[in-house]
Amino acid sequence: MLQSRLGRLGARIWKNRLAYLFIAPFMLCFITFILIPVLAAFLLSFTYFNGVESPKFIGWDNFSNLLSQDLTFLQYALPNTIKFAAIVGPGGYIAAFILAWLIAQLPSKGRVWYTLAMYTPSMTAGVIMTVVWMPLLSGDRMGYLNSELLSFGLISEPHLWVTDKQYLMDSMIVVSIWSSMGVGFLAMLAGILNVNPEMYEAGKLDGIKNRLEEIWYITIPSMKPQMLFGAVMAITGTFQTGFLGETLSGQNPTPQYAGHLLMSHQHDFAFVRFEMGYASAISIFLLLLMYLANKLGWTLFGSKEE
Repeated sequence: MLQSRLGRLGARIWKNRLAYLFIAPFMLCFITFILIPVLAAFLLSFTYFNGVESPKFIGWDNFSNLLSQDLTFLQYALPNTIKFAAIVGPGGYIAAFILAWLIAQLPSKGRVWYTLAMYTPSMTAGVIMTVVWMPLLSGDRMGYLNSELLSFGLISEPHLWVTDKQYLMDSMIVVSIWSSMGVGFLAMLAGILNVNPEMYEAGKLDGIKNRLEEIWYITIPSMKPQMLFGAVMAITGTFQTGFLGETLSGQNPTPQYAGHLLMSHQHDFAFVRFEMGYASAISIFLLLLMYLANKLGWTLFGSKEE
């Protein structure tokens, strides 16, 4: 029985050999750079491994310590990550859709330049961080933001926007939303532009009275695949944010762990303390959070056919 099934499987693979040949490069890259590292991290999460000695199996100890004894994780990394993701993810996603819709209303000649202007920050985030945001958020009187607020009398003394725990997370959120117009934004713009114009005409005949109703009843339902892709990219990008707080503040760890995120916590244990097993457990926990968030995205914008 088993041999006959294997024989049929082999015959089916041979029959579709050209199709398998075309997908082979992607499958090799996926297996090498995604599947194998994820499986390795899962296995290492149940071990004590310092990168030098052989891994020692310790069962659930890493996860138990993470969820019950790691005060930095429980008090700072996890709450900071949830707050950051809950604001930046939906905020950047909604901002991307609004900007994509506004740009779609422009004439085709000017649309390209506005799209490029919105997409460029996501490609040059490191350069613009140094050139724009760090001078803007500087904590002295010469910082652009402090200088303007002082000149208008809105504040009486300079604020430490990136070195004070009270303001650091807010600064991180603003910078992240500003630079979140990536490929998800482009996908939404493409989806809006590809909605059949005849549907809007039919909607008017059916009683749709304004642009808001057009967006809700026609635009969004017609571009669910692009909305889903944008949601996945927003979730993935948000949870993968690692060293934004350290870059802005110039301190590692950030002041009183105000900008300490899960990726920062994982990097600390992996490449500073060399506790690879514990770092793998943090990675698996982060992967689980991303999976649950992506399931929410599929629930909102997915369909049975997808």
